[in-house]
Amino acid sequence: MVTVTAFQPRTSQEGREFFSLELTSDDLEMVISQQTGRFYATAYKCWITSTFTKAICQKMVGKMLPGTIIRSECEPYEFTVPETGEVISRTHRYEYCPIEQRSMEQTVLAQPPLLEVL
Repeated sequence: MVTVTAFQPRTSQEGREFFSLELTSDDLEMVISQQTGRFYATAYKCWITSTFTKAICQKMVGKMLPGTIIRSECEPYEFTVPETGEVISRTHRYEYCPIEQRSMEQTVLAQPPLLEVL
């Protein structure tokens, strides 16, 4: 599951305003800091565009959606770390996937749902 945690107005190339929703995964990720070598907890986040008005976006904050946020490889780009201002090069981004991603083993070994026979 993912949760809508924020929204932000954006402007299209044609000059029209629209709103993007920030999605945050409910999966806890443990990462080792490159500076301190210590672990810290984080969660994946991504932004998706919407056709919602500001009022609807405000109502969406806190709503949970089925799916997950996955790491996706992409062309290299520069990214500024908000906390430090450091500019780094990345070759991945995070995107929303409405269907839970499962490993091949999980898919093959998954039990089909039980059907009730009347």
